[in-house]
Amino acid sequence: MSFTGWFILFLIIQLIHFLGTWKLYVKAGRKAWEAAVPVYNAIVLLGIMKRPKWWVILLFIPTVNLIMFPVIWIETCRSFGFKSTKDSILAIVTLGFYIFYISYFNEPQYDQKRALKAPTTAGEWVSSIAFAIIAATIVHNYFIRPYVIPSSSLEKTLLVGDYLFVSKFHYGSRVPMTTVSLPMIHDSIPGLGTKSYLFSDDYENRKNSLINKLQLPYMRLPGLKKIKRNDIVVFGQPADTLRNMNILTSDRNYYKPVDKKTNLVKRCVGIAGDSLEIKDGYIYINGKRTVLPKSAKPQWNFIAYTKTGENLSNAELRNRYNVREGGKFNDDSGRFFLTLTDNEAEALRKNPKVEKVEKTNRPKGFYDPGIFPHNPKYAWSGDNFGPIYIPKKGATVELNAETIPFYKRIIQEYERNELTFFGDDIYINGKKANSYTFKQDYYWMMGDNRQNSLDARAWGYVPFDHVIGTPVMVWFSYDKDTRKVRWDRMFTTVSNGESKSYFWFGIAAALGIFAFVFMPKKKKTK
Repeated sequence: MSFTGWFILFLIIQLIHFLGTWKLYVKAGRKAWEAAVPVYNAIVLLGIMKRPKWWVILLFIPTVNLIMFPVIWIETCRSFGFKSTKDSILAIVTLGFYIFYISYFNEPQYDQKRALKAPTTAGEWVSSIAFAIIAATIVHNYFIRPYVIPSSSLEKTLLVGDYLFVSKFHYGSRVPMTTVSLPMIHDSIPGLGTKSYLFSDDYENRKNSLINKLQLPYMRLPGLKKIKRNDIVVFGQPADTLRNMNILTSDRNYYKPVDKKTNLVKRCVGIAGDSLEIKDGYIYINGKRTVLPKSAKPQWNFIAYTKTGENLSNAELRNRYNVREGGKFNDDSGRFFLTLTDNEAEALRKNPKVEKVEKTNRPKGFYDPGIFPHNPKYAWSGDNFGPIYIPKKGATVELNAETIPFYKRIIQEYERNELTFFGDDIYINGKKANSYTFKQDYYWMMGDNRQNSLDARAWGYVPFDHVIGTPVMVWFSYDKDTRKVRWDRMFTTVSNGESKSYFWFGIAAALGIFAFVFMPKKKKTK
């Protein structure tokens, strides 16, 4: 829905509020017109309920307001003598329209001296839990959210089983776009596997779906910095759908809202405006081989051949050469398939048991149909790719049969234009187009585990509106293979420089929070 549509909906809600509450305003000694003035009417109502005026801010925060509206309905009922559990339930199940019944079919009296504490212990618990969820949702949506590393694409920098704190405010917090969703739950309800939000995933009808019209336009708060080359970034996977996340062709359509796509973490190797090329597995930006930060550990797949009669143990590979992926072939050839950095491969070559170690790069000219832009005109693979231009906001590119494979998805899906073809002619929103100007910045996200990472080489550019934030700390780490906690990684920072450990500070903070929340408190004496 556009801003105009949301403004009209806001006015309709204000009209409903006025019709349902103006009599109650009068009963509380206020003027009827005060129930009709947007925002001011909420401030006055909070005064009638004797609740903090700053609560009005919570009414305009997406997802948080889904919790606040029932709170306001219940508080309104209680302020006029309708305090029972039945009244609270009716207020919620009728979406607040129970207030009409109170106002027009009863003689409510304003309870100016009512106790602000819930009348029952259960009610007090519900109130406490509701505001705990509100506080956590605000932190989760706009400041810091937890994230777990599910794959080895950034292996040796971030490990599978690392639990991260991801900062949303570094690049600017993205305002939630899916307004009807469960707080703090991303795309599916744990244990049930069903969607945690309301959205029509049918492509043909999604644009006309009433529930989809409740999507907010893309908005982002100002950030502390811009994305730089080689930053580690958490983002929503552009190719993610509810049908099949692994079908990565240029003609497929998307069925998930932007803010509900599967979250991934990769390294941003190219920023908007860059020219990127991959030669024999190495990245070149604007013609120069990129220099990675100290924390980056790029890896490739190697085949190691042992000498006749010699063998390497898994323990030796793991402890001496830091091998975390791969192993021996299931034959008697004495070969090992291993994922290594260049330095680790060079060290392995010096092992007297090893005959040779070869990198498994695909040669230049090899065509991989799973590689962007999925077009045989471009015989590229994950090891030899490009050059390509990474679109920048405000930049204009020429459109023709050669360039359209790169920008089709941007024009049609990410920037929501109608794109049609008549022969060799390209039409955008019904007008013939020979060029296109981009509306936002795009980025190239790749894993350090170069040949074992599903990344931008498969789905292409990542739009800025898909960006979530950057990881700042590993707060817990668990190795599921050894079933052991990685204590040395707990409370360590994530940066392009040397990571720092705040283990004891983190443990002290966790114990302090536990004591504050769960330890019994002494009762105050008069």
